[in-house]
Amino acid sequence: MADKVTSWKFVEDFPVEPQSMTSARARASELGVRCVSPATGALIASYAAATSAEAIVELGTGAGVSGLWLLDGAPSAVLTTIDPEISHQDAARKAFDEAGIASRQVRLIAKRALDVIGKLADNSYDLVLIDADAENVLEYVEHATRLTTARGVIIVLNVLNSDRTSDPTARDAATHAYRALLDSIVSRDDVRASLVSTGDGALVIVKRR
Repeated sequence: MADKVTSWKFVEDFPVEPQSMTSARARASELGVRCVSPATGALIASYAAATSAEAIVELGTGAGVSGLWLLDGAPSAVLTTIDPEISHQDAARKAFDEAGIASRQVRLIAKRALDVIGKLADNSYDLVLIDADAENVLEYVEHATRLTTARGVIIVLNVLNSDRTSDPTARDAATHAYRALLDSIVSRDDVRASLVSTGDGALVIVKRR
């Protein structure tokens, strides 16, 4: 029987990335930017497609890899992506240009997520992807619940936190934040949630109708 590591690697190696994503991933590596794994990219693209997303918000632009996957799943969507680092935004813009994505489809905002998310309109987004600082993840999810439509999906990345979230000896701030989020989500009756082990973990939250 295959072990868990072998199966995890099989899942991670399953998606085939287009050249535009491979190039964006290389730029992310040069910048020292962490980006979604191909399997995580395929996961978020699938949710973008399943929701027929027309409006998407992404907290944490990185070098544009996750944005490319989102628009691969929902090719007619408008993506609002927020990241305070100008170098990240420049790399993402290049990635979107290389992929042939029209500038009108992407709104790049070079600010801190906390300074922007509170100003976005309620019930206006089909999908919210959270890949930003862990310490504020609870606040991000609260805002995301407000922002999403009745059938909206919220995806929080990196919740396993390099396997520290499940390690009872881990005591760092990011781990505490992810544990607090998971405790909060399981006690809520207005959403359904699933924790997926793809990549570094993804928490998928769907609003109950």
